[in-house]
Amino acid sequence: MHPLMRKAGHRFLVPTCTGLGEREHLATPAVNLDTHIQDLLGVIKFEELSDVVLVAHSYGGMVATGVADRVPERIRQLIYVDAFVPRDGQSLFDLLPADALARMRQGLVDGDGWRVPPMPVPADTSKADQKWIEQFRMPQPLHCFDQPLRLANGNMQIPRAYIKAKRLSPGDPFVQFAQRAQQEGWSFREIDSSHSAQITAPDALMQLLDELAT
Repeated sequence: MHPLMRKAGHRFLVPTCTGLGEREHLATPAVNLDTHIQDLLGVIKFEELSDVVLVAHSYGGMVATGVADRVPERIRQLIYVDAFVPRDGQSLFDLLPADALARMRQGLVDGDGWRVPPMPVPADTSKADQKWIEQFRMPQPLHCFDQPLRLANGNMQIPRAYIKAKRLSPGDPFVQFAQRAQQEGWSFREIDSSHSAQITAPDALMQLLDELAT
Protein backbone atom coordinates (compact mmCIF):
# COMPACT_ATOMS: atom_id res chain seq x y z
CA MET A 1 0.00 0.00 0.00
CA HIS A 2 2.87 2.42 0.62
CA PRO A 3 3.82 3.21 -3.02
CA LEU A 4 0.14 3.46 -3.95
CA MET A 5 -0.50 5.93 -1.14
CA ARG A 6 2.53 8.02 -2.08
CA LYS A 7 1.48 8.11 -5.73
CA ALA A 8 -1.98 9.35 -4.70
CA GLY A 9 -0.38 12.14 -2.65
CA HIS A 10 -1.32 10.89 0.80
CA ARG A 11 0.88 10.89 3.88
CA PHE A 12 0.58 7.30 5.09
CA LEU A 13 1.61 6.28 8.60
CA VAL A 14 1.42 2.68 9.83
CA PRO A 15 2.19 2.65 13.57
CA THR A 16 3.49 -0.61 15.03
CA CYS A 17 1.70 -1.79 18.16
CA THR A 18 3.66 -2.93 21.22
CA GLY A 19 4.75 -6.55 20.98
CA LEU A 20 4.34 -6.80 17.20
CA GLY A 21 6.58 -6.17 14.20
CA GLU A 22 9.84 -4.45 15.05
CA ARG A 23 8.51 -4.07 18.61
CA GLU A 24 8.09 -7.81 19.18
CA HIS A 25 10.78 -7.68 21.88
CA LEU A 26 8.32 -5.67 24.00
CA ALA A 27 5.69 -8.41 24.08
CA THR A 28 4.64 -9.41 27.60
CA PRO A 29 1.49 -10.96 29.10
CA ALA A 30 0.53 -7.46 30.33
CA VAL A 31 0.12 -6.02 26.81
CA ASN A 32 -3.56 -5.43 26.11
CA LEU A 33 -6.02 -3.45 24.00
CA ASP A 34 -5.41 -0.29 26.03
CA THR A 35 -1.67 -0.61 25.33
CA HIS A 36 -2.31 -0.52 21.60
CA ILE A 37 -4.74 2.38 21.89
CA GLN A 38 -2.05 4.30 23.76
CA ASP A 39 0.48 3.41 21.04
CA LEU A 40 -1.64 5.17 18.42
CA LEU A 41 -2.51 8.09 20.66
CA GLY A 42 1.22 8.62 21.15
CA VAL A 43 1.82 8.73 17.40
CA ILE A 44 -1.01 11.24 16.94
CA LYS A 45 0.33 13.41 19.75
CA PHE A 46 4.04 13.41 18.92
CA GLU A 47 3.62 13.55 15.14
CA GLU A 48 1.19 16.45 15.75
CA LEU A 49 -1.43 14.83 13.56
CA SER A 50 -4.84 16.30 12.84
CA ASP A 51 -7.47 15.88 10.12
CA VAL A 52 -6.63 12.17 10.20
CA VAL A 53 -8.35 9.51 8.12
CA LEU A 54 -7.95 6.52 10.42
CA VAL A 55 -7.99 3.21 8.51
CA ALA A 56 -8.51 0.03 10.52
CA HIS A 57 -8.20 -3.59 9.38
CA SER A 58 -9.41 -6.65 11.31
CA TYR A 59 -8.34 -6.41 15.01
CA GLY A 60 -7.31 -2.83 14.22
CA GLY A 61 -10.98 -1.88 14.38
CA MET A 62 -10.87 -2.47 18.14
CA VAL A 63 -7.89 -0.13 18.48
CA ALA A 64 -9.13 2.55 16.09
CA THR A 65 -12.53 2.75 17.76
CA GLY A 66 -10.82 3.44 21.07
CA VAL A 67 -8.49 6.02 19.53
CA ALA A 68 -11.33 7.87 17.83
CA ASP A 69 -13.24 7.93 21.12
CA ARG A 70 -10.26 9.49 22.93
CA VAL A 71 -9.31 12.17 20.38
CA PRO A 72 -12.35 12.75 18.14
CA GLU A 73 -11.16 16.29 17.39
CA ARG A 74 -8.11 14.85 15.57
CA ILE A 75 -10.03 12.39 13.39
CA ARG A 76 -11.77 13.45 10.16
CA GLN A 77 -13.02 10.01 9.19
CA LEU A 78 -12.78 6.41 10.38
CA ILE A 79 -12.66 3.69 7.71
CA TYR A 80 -13.02 0.05 8.71
CA VAL A 81 -11.65 -2.53 6.25
CA ASP A 82 -13.17 -5.92 7.12
CA ALA A 83 -12.65 -4.90 10.74
CA PHE A 84 -14.26 -5.39 14.13
CA VAL A 85 -16.49 -2.53 15.29
CA PRO A 86 -17.02 -2.88 19.05
CA ARG A 87 -19.56 -1.14 21.18
CA ASP A 88 -18.81 0.03 24.71
CA GLY A 89 -17.92 -2.88 26.97
CA GLN A 90 -17.25 -5.41 24.19
CA SER A 91 -14.04 -7.33 23.65
CA LEU A 92 -12.98 -8.95 20.40
CA PHE A 93 -13.80 -12.35 21.91
CA ASP A 94 -17.37 -11.11 22.44
CA LEU A 95 -17.68 -10.51 18.70
CA LEU A 96 -16.51 -13.91 17.44
CA PRO A 97 -18.65 -16.90 16.49
CA ALA A 98 -18.25 -19.80 18.88
CA ASP A 99 -16.08 -21.95 16.59
CA ALA A 100 -13.60 -19.13 15.90
CA LEU A 101 -13.38 -18.34 19.60
CA ALA A 102 -12.73 -22.01 20.37
CA ARG A 103 -9.91 -22.12 17.79
CA MET A 104 -8.24 -19.06 19.27
CA ARG A 105 -8.46 -20.42 22.80
CA GLN A 106 -7.08 -23.77 21.68
CA GLY A 107 -4.19 -22.01 19.97
CA LEU A 108 -3.48 -20.26 23.25
CA VAL A 109 -3.35 -23.59 25.08
CA ASP A 110 -1.17 -25.21 22.40
CA GLY A 111 1.25 -22.27 22.41
CA ASP A 112 2.93 -20.42 25.26
CA GLY A 113 -0.29 -19.83 27.21
CA TRP A 114 -0.37 -16.03 26.91
CA ARG A 115 -0.32 -15.33 23.17
CA VAL A 116 -2.85 -16.22 20.48
CA PRO A 117 -1.48 -17.48 17.14
CA PRO A 118 -2.37 -15.57 13.96
CA MET A 119 -5.34 -16.52 11.81
CA PRO A 120 -4.75 -18.66 8.69
CA VAL A 121 -3.58 -16.80 5.59
CA PRO A 122 -6.54 -16.21 3.22
CA ALA A 123 -6.82 -18.91 0.57
CA ASP A 124 -6.59 -16.53 -2.39
CA THR A 125 -3.16 -15.22 -1.33
CA SER A 126 -0.49 -15.92 -3.95
CA LYS A 127 2.37 -18.24 -3.04
CA ALA A 128 4.84 -15.36 -3.29
CA ASP A 129 2.79 -13.14 -0.99
CA GLN A 130 2.19 -15.99 1.44
CA LYS A 131 5.93 -16.64 1.65
CA TRP A 132 6.53 -12.93 2.34
CA ILE A 133 3.74 -12.70 4.95
CA GLU A 134 4.86 -15.73 6.91
CA GLN A 135 8.18 -14.05 7.74
CA PHE A 136 6.41 -11.44 9.82
CA ARG A 137 3.30 -13.04 11.29
CA MET A 138 3.47 -13.66 15.03
CA PRO A 139 1.22 -14.50 17.98
CA GLN A 140 -0.44 -11.63 19.82
CA PRO A 141 -0.97 -11.19 23.58
CA LEU A 142 -4.25 -12.60 24.86
CA HIS A 143 -5.44 -9.42 26.55
CA CYS A 144 -5.64 -7.62 23.22
CA PHE A 145 -8.60 -9.91 22.57
CA ASP A 146 -10.29 -10.45 25.91
CA GLN A 147 -10.10 -6.90 27.34
CA PRO A 148 -13.38 -5.00 26.86
CA LEU A 149 -13.19 -1.63 25.14
CA ARG A 150 -14.38 1.25 27.28
CA LEU A 151 -15.74 4.25 25.41
CA ALA A 152 -15.75 7.53 27.28
CA ASN A 153 -17.58 9.81 24.86
CA GLY A 154 -20.80 7.93 24.21
CA ASN A 155 -22.27 7.96 20.72
CA MET A 156 -19.51 8.56 18.19
CA GLN A 157 -20.13 11.49 15.84
CA ILE A 158 -17.11 10.97 13.56
CA PRO A 159 -18.08 10.01 9.97
CA ARG A 160 -17.50 6.30 9.47
CA ALA A 161 -17.21 4.02 6.46
CA TYR A 162 -17.01 0.26 6.07
CA ILE A 163 -15.33 -1.77 3.31
CA LYS A 164 -16.47 -5.41 3.29
CA ALA A 165 -14.51 -8.19 1.61
CA LYS A 166 -16.88 -10.13 -0.66
CA ARG A 167 -15.00 -13.44 -0.53
CA LEU A 168 -16.39 -14.78 2.70
CA SER A 169 -14.60 -17.29 4.88
CA PRO A 170 -16.60 -19.87 6.89
CA GLY A 171 -18.19 -18.19 9.90
CA ASP A 172 -17.11 -14.74 8.69
CA PRO A 173 -17.37 -12.49 11.79
CA PHE A 174 -17.38 -9.26 9.78
CA VAL A 175 -20.78 -9.64 8.09
CA GLN A 176 -22.44 -8.31 11.25
CA PHE A 177 -20.47 -5.06 11.03
CA ALA A 178 -21.21 -4.60 7.33
CA GLN A 179 -24.91 -4.93 8.16
CA ARG A 180 -24.60 -2.47 11.03
CA ALA A 181 -22.80 0.04 8.81
CA GLN A 182 -25.61 -0.05 6.27
CA GLN A 183 -28.32 0.14 8.93
CA GLU A 184 -26.67 3.16 10.57
CA GLY A 185 -26.11 4.98 7.28
CA TRP A 186 -22.32 4.86 7.04
CA SER A 187 -20.60 5.02 3.68
CA PHE A 188 -20.43 1.40 2.57
CA ARG A 189 -18.38 -0.35 -0.11
CA GLU A 190 -17.55 -3.92 -1.05
CA ILE A 191 -14.26 -5.20 -2.43
CA ASP A 192 -13.69 -8.37 -4.45
CA SER A 193 -11.12 -9.89 -2.12
CA SER A 194 -10.79 -12.07 0.93
CA HIS A 195 -10.02 -10.68 4.37
CA SER A 196 -6.58 -9.13 3.72
CA ALA A 197 -7.28 -6.88 0.73
CA GLN A 198 -4.13 -4.84 1.43
CA ILE A 199 -2.19 -7.96 0.37
CA THR A 200 -4.40 -9.58 -2.25
CA ALA A 201 -6.11 -6.56 -3.86
CA PRO A 202 -4.05 -3.45 -3.05
CA ASP A 203 -4.99 -1.46 -6.17
CA ALA A 204 -8.71 -1.99 -5.66
CA LEU A 205 -8.41 -1.14 -1.97
CA MET A 206 -6.41 1.99 -2.76
CA GLN A 207 -9.12 3.16 -5.15
CA LEU A 208 -11.81 2.74 -2.49
CA LEU A 209 -9.77 4.40 0.26
CA ASP A 210 -8.93 7.35 -1.97
CA GLU A 211 -12.58 7.71 -2.97
CA LEU A 212 -13.79 7.63 0.63
CA ALA A 213 -11.04 9.89 1.98
CA THR A 214 -11.47 12.60 -0.63
